[in-house]
Amino acid sequence: MIFMTTFFQASRRRTNGYGGHSKDADEIDCGTVKLSEDFIVADIAIHPRHARIMKPHQLEGFNFLVKNLIGDKPGGCILAHAPGTGKTFMLISFIQSFMARYPSARPLVVLPKGILGIWKTEIKRWQVQDIPVYDFYSVKAEKRVEQLQILKSWEDKMSILFLGYKQFSTIVTDDGGSNVTAACRDRLLKVPNLLILDEGHTPRNRETNVLESLNRVETPRKVVLSGTLFQNHVEEVFNILNLVRPKFLRMESSRPTARRIMSQVEIVGRSSKGLADGAFTKAVEETLLNDENFKRKAHVIRGLRELTKDVLHYYKGDILDELPGLVDFSVFLKLTPKQKDIIYKLEAHDRFKRNAVGSALYIHPCLSELSEVNAEHRANTFRDDLVDSLVDSITVRDGVKANFFMNILSLANSAGEKVLAFSQYISPMIFFERLLVKKKGWHVGKEIFMISGDTSQEDRELATDHFNNSADAKIMFGSIKACGEGISLVGASRVVILDVHLNPSVTRQAIGRAFRPGQQKKVFVYRLVAADSDEVKVHETAFKKEVIPKLWFEWSEHCTTEDFKLGQIDIDDSGDELLDTKAIRKDIKALYRR
Repeated sequence: MIFMTTFFQASRRRTNGYGGHSKDADEIDCGTVKLSEDFIVADIAIHPRHARIMKPHQLEGFNFLVKNLIGDKPGGCILAHAPGTGKTFMLISFIQSFMARYPSARPLVVLPKGILGIWKTEIKRWQVQDIPVYDFYSVKAEKRVEQLQILKSWEDKMSILFLGYKQFSTIVTDDGGSNVTAACRDRLLKVPNLLILDEGHTPRNRETNVLESLNRVETPRKVVLSGTLFQNHVEEVFNILNLVRPKFLRMESSRPTARRIMSQVEIVGRSSKGLADGAFTKAVEETLLNDENFKRKAHVIRGLRELTKDVLHYYKGDILDELPGLVDFSVFLKLTPKQKDIIYKLEAHDRFKRNAVGSALYIHPCLSELSEVNAEHRANTFRDDLVDSLVDSITVRDGVKANFFMNILSLANSAGEKVLAFSQYISPMIFFERLLVKKKGWHVGKEIFMISGDTSQEDRELATDHFNNSADAKIMFGSIKACGEGISLVGASRVVILDVHLNPSVTRQAIGRAFRPGQQKKVFVYRLVAADSDEVKVHETAFKKEVIPKLWFEWSEHCTTEDFKLGQIDIDDSGDELLDTKAIRKDIKALYRR
């Protein structure tokens, strides 16, 4: 046991009748659904084993959870702690203490499916009580009948259930009509009395089924974990606030501060009266992004912090200051003549296609045609033999990003450093994988590794372990969404972002795979931007978005506007020996450092 505890609770139980049309489903005993329980207030203590190693910010976070989740009127909260600062460990510690005090508690953890293995590993590492863990994926429970059996097992004994965001919303929004479907849905909505949302910025869009489904879970104890809470817009943050505290701006405790903020923001051409969510978030975002009156910005920032202080716990990540360091460059590269010759073709595409084809073109001209292939033919197009023949027919120097990447990789390899490369698209990663196989004689699974959306959990864990620990490993390619969250790739000390993502938080998450506790070297990041292309505007927009969370969460009285600008530097002053080589310098048009 964790420790001896006693508690009092008001137990409720309800029998639901389910209508259905499936004969097979009607023969299944769906059982009764135990409602989420109302617990009498009791002290929650950290287990001594965990308390001994918790950092100050984790102790603060633990106490913040207790303050919000345990009380006469429990409510949800947000832990916005920087990537790599130990959020998972802190929550595992809290869950175990919560269940020790309330053995009838049934926590539900909803998360990106790809990081389930990390949670399971961390639970094994930190568990002080043998608490069963259930999920659908490890036992391949794909049918509703199979899923219902797992849900009933979770409901019937002290245990934790894990579900991916997509799987959760699919079940909750399934209106198939059978009693089995209804039984699954009701258990997900009524049984949990603690709901944990890891990478909790995922359900930020109001129009999505995921956010709507999570809003339907009956427990008020909802915890959002996110290393990058702000993604694209202020409105998305308030969607998450509304998830953990319904009608957040209309709460009695929120209204005075929200009204004061609205009286301070600059709204061009219209009145600032009213507290409609949309008007509030747009006015705040406009002020933080574009208002030149920094004093007015400061008033709004103070108001936002006061408004959210009881429900949002922010941690910048001072623990990361103990690491050897982070050097974050935006590298503007000169397009080659061959790239300039065909860039005009991008005008024929719509915006989304133009971004995909353009990103490929800026790496190497040969990839632009491959990226235009329809999705149904893409698997055949990227066969190893076809890509190998393409690689044999090209000159790497014809693509400026390809040339820069190969040079950085060679220099890093000579210096005994591993490289982590991210892209939004699969084609550049396959291209570079085959290029390294053909040109350097490297092998997939020995020197080269890749994690994409199609990588199984088992293969993901195997690749991560080999890359971090094998002396032979040299390069890991990762899909910036599939590989950019939740995993540790501290074996790498050089990070290359191959294309520009409009959401800066996605890039920050990716960098956090290498720059996190456990890293033994200074980390250098190269965000590659094709100069004189559409990527310049995307990079500018993404950087402006980065300013909002910095102002909201990190601004102080000592900051000036200069603290939120991107500074151009000379290569000689970069402090990076790899950039200070003739092969690299000739491709760089401009260098910026965050």
